[in-house]
Amino acid sequence: MAWFEDFTVGQKSGFGRYVVDREEVLDFARKYDPQPFHLSDAAAASTHFGRLAASGWHSTAMTMAMVVANMGEDGDVGGSLGAAGIDELRWLRPVHPGDVLRCETEVIDVIPSRSRPDRGVVRTRMTVFNQDDVPVMTFIPIALFQRRPATDRTAK
Repeated sequence: MAWFEDFTVGQKSGFGRYVVDREEVLDFARKYDPQPFHLSDAAAASTHFGRLAASGWHSTAMTMAMVVANMGEDGDVGGSLGAAGIDELRWLRPVHPGDVLRCETEVIDVIPSRSRPDRGVVRTRMTVFNQDDVPVMTFIPIALFQRRPATDRTAK
């Protein structure tokens, strides 16, 4: 289980592998972002995307799947209490069917809560890369983590 105290500014991590599936791109777009360049090869070919592109929201969801898988097996997300949001979301390059995504993070802030002493905020800079090591997305998640019980804080 990861506790708030397990994070330090500058700590880096790399994880994940997500193969972008064409049918998943189409299904997501039909349900949530039905723009032509997410639904049709021909429509996408006439845009700056050049070919079918995943919705940025789908790219974000695929990244979340990698984040949760990295937290633990069997749904054990450790000391995670969810998130308060994200800052600075940028879709840098299109994500296409067949791409293989992975994540790199760097902890940029570790802030104990003033009002809730049982938790704290961990902000990281998340970069998602494709198989060519080209960054396709960046954002800063604002994650909430449990603090170690006061009696355990010295036993890290």
